[in-house]
Amino acid sequence: MTTAMVIGANGGIGAALTAALAASGRYARVIAAARREPDALPVGVDYHPIDLADPASIKAAATRIDTPLTRVIVATGILHDETGGPERSLRDLDADRLAHLFAINTIGPALALKYFAPLLAKDAPSTIACISARVGSISDNRLGGWYGYRASKAALNQIVRTAAIELARSHRQTVCVALHPGTVDTGLSKPFQRGVPAEKLFTPAYSAERLLAVLDGLTPAQSGRIFAWDGAEIAP
Repeated sequence: MTTAMVIGANGGIGAALTAALAASGRYARVIAAARREPDALPVGVDYHPIDLADPASIKAAATRIDTPLTRVIVATGILHDETGGPERSLRDLDADRLAHLFAINTIGPALALKYFAPLLAKDAPSTIACISARVGSISDNRLGGWYGYRASKAALNQIVRTAAIELARSHRQTVCVALHPGTVDTGLSKPFQRGVPAEKLFTPAYSAERLLAVLDGLTPAQSGRIFAWDGAEIAP
């Protein structure tokens, strides 16, 4: 049985990925995991509760999986919320805010890898991916600012790289990567869309389509890397 799972299925990109996976007809089962059940689940999609800010919730969600997973996408992330937005300078840094960003952008996905990667099929090709961001690239950082978001996504990229090395020993046909979805018209990017050319502001459906196409084209030899929506590799 081929099973796909999206963690963060309530977000703009996560919901679009769930819909695309369900519509593809390639999976016998699609699981939408999120803190609350999506308002409109695609036909045939199962809902599993999960809260990436709660390690016990992540572990419990993994125990409910009774078939090998063939595709897992962690589509969660935070840039701004009611507690604040991206820092523009060192004077804006706040310990609690940094801890919050790392909890959602790094620690939660890392624990998802811990509990769900062992459930990947061992005798068939499989993929596990985390939505990251181009601004998490240290070598590509030329503008500065956004300290917590940049650092937490850079840390996520390192987690993915390290997990890929380990999985290469136990799951030889598995691809484990980080993905940059582009600038997508969701709540995460809404306050920062000014100046983004119309052709570079993607709908969630388009971004999801491109990300799934990228995953389909990757091989285990490319595991551990970071890829953009257009298939281009992003330097760490």
